[in-house]
Amino acid sequence: MKRPPHRPVAPDATGAVPQPPPPVREFAMRFTSTPRGARLARQLVSHRLDEWGHPYGSDANETLTLITAELCANAVRHGHVPGRDFHVRLSAVTDAPTGAESVTTRTTLRVEVTDSRRDGVLPDPCRAPRPPSSDAESGRGLLLVARLADRWGIAPRPGAPGKDAWAELCAGPGGGRQADDGG
Repeated sequence: MKRPPHRPVAPDATGAVPQPPPPVREFAMRFTSTPRGARLARQLVSHRLDEWGHPYGSDANETLTLITAELCANAVRHGHVPGRDFHVRLSAVTDAPTGAESVTTRTTLRVEVTDSRRDGVLPDPCRAPRPPSSDAESGRGLLLVARLADRWGIAPRPGAPGKDAWAELCAGPGGGRQADDGG
C-alpha cells in the first residue's frame, strides 16, 4: 500500500490549527479514559466509516482506524486525568469534482482525539517523531500517525486544559486512498 508523503501542518502564529470546512458527516462521542474506552472508540470509528462508504478492509477504513487507535491509546496513557474522559470526533468532508470532465470526488476524513491533561510538552508535527530504541515496547504511536496520515497535528485545547490530536486522510469512492495535492 503506497503512502503519500508526510505533510504536517503546524499551528499559525496565534497557535490556531487550520480547521476543515464544515463537515458533511460527523460523529462525536466521549469515552472513558481506559483501554476499554480506547478500544470502543476504535471500533465505533471503523463502523462509522463503513456506514459512510469506506468499507471494512478498505485502505481508508483500516488506516484511519489504526490512526484512531494510536491517538486514543496516547490519550489514555499520556493524557489521562482521573475522573475525566477523552473525546473523539470523526468528520468527512467531500470536495466537489474539480473539472467539467471529472467525475471522481475526494473525501477528507478527519479524526480528532481530545484529552484533559494540562502538563507535558506538545510534540512538533513539523518534525518527525523521534524513533524509540529498538528494544522499547512503546513509543511508536506518533511515528505511525506521521507515516500514515496525509496531515496531522497536536495543539493545545482552546479555552480548556488538554490537547487536541488530529489526523486527516484523503480518500476516494469506496474507501480507496487518494494522493493529497497539498491543498
